[in-house]
Amino acid sequence: MNSIISSIKSEVGKVIIGQEKMIDALLVGLMCDGHILLEGVPGLAKTTTIKSLAKSLGILFKRVQFTPDLLPSDIIGAEIYDPKNNSFAIKKGPIFTNLLLADEINRAPAKVQSALLEVMQERQVTIGDESFKIPAPFLVLATQNPVEQEGAYTLPEAQLDRFMLKIIVGYNTKKEELEIARRVSAQYQEEPKPTVSLKDLEVLKQSIYDVHMDEEVEEYIIDLVYATREPQKYGLDSIASYIQFGASPRASIDLFKASKAVAILRNKDYVSPVDISYIINSVMRHRIILSYEAEAEGINSDQIIDKVVESVQIP
Repeated sequence: MNSIISSIKSEVGKVIIGQEKMIDALLVGLMCDGHILLEGVPGLAKTTTIKSLAKSLGILFKRVQFTPDLLPSDIIGAEIYDPKNNSFAIKKGPIFTNLLLADEINRAPAKVQSALLEVMQERQVTIGDESFKIPAPFLVLATQNPVEQEGAYTLPEAQLDRFMLKIIVGYNTKKEELEIARRVSAQYQEEPKPTVSLKDLEVLKQSIYDVHMDEEVEEYIIDLVYATREPQKYGLDSIASYIQFGASPRASIDLFKASKAVAILRNKDYVSPVDISYIINSVMRHRIILSYEAEAEGINSDQIIDKVVESVQIP
């Protein structure tokens, strides 16, 4: 497994400097068939990283730039009338791909974002009276700017829950940014090459099932999720008023899978609480709905999750 992961990281590293957490998250999503939401201000190489990943895998890649005037049919396709044959024909949209980059997804209104709900959950698209299966592998990798920015919308909760991970992309270190500036100013360009076959990718995905997880660790994950729903039972009275709704059952499922994927990234065949703590914020930060009180006091979901991790007993 290590050789496959190293090959992917090496190819992506030709273009991307730093941002290890983001690259690890993309690999976790790839292994678990999980969609990923990347949030960060413009210029942090979110789009470039996703393009580099697609090139290193040699899979079909399409990009949709989300804008306020985008229509659902621009993404999934539509029935087009053919006057010659006096009939309708299906014109498939960019959703029919392996890797879909939904760029600046929160620039489009809710009805357009909701067009992705069916395909993200069921890997199929309905156009008119027909349903079409999307070929595997299929991942939606969406980028969004912070919602405080002008012209941005908040994603619907139902759609957010379908993203396995939400990654907050931060700035590079000073050393990394210096190297980026040097490369760009010198017009240094190196394109990633396909180094991993679909068969290799399938082997990587199947390896998830070989990772061991103790019963105590499984129960620990469920306790972490339940602590966001019933905080008083876990001695978290101080944060109870900040949570309107706790994490959904998808959080438990995705935390199981993501923790195993993290173990593989660390070349282990078992899951430890350290692996869970590495990925838990990414799995749960978009699934906790905060109360008005939390928003008024400037409390975010990451602070809630950190409190939960501190309070729930480690096995």
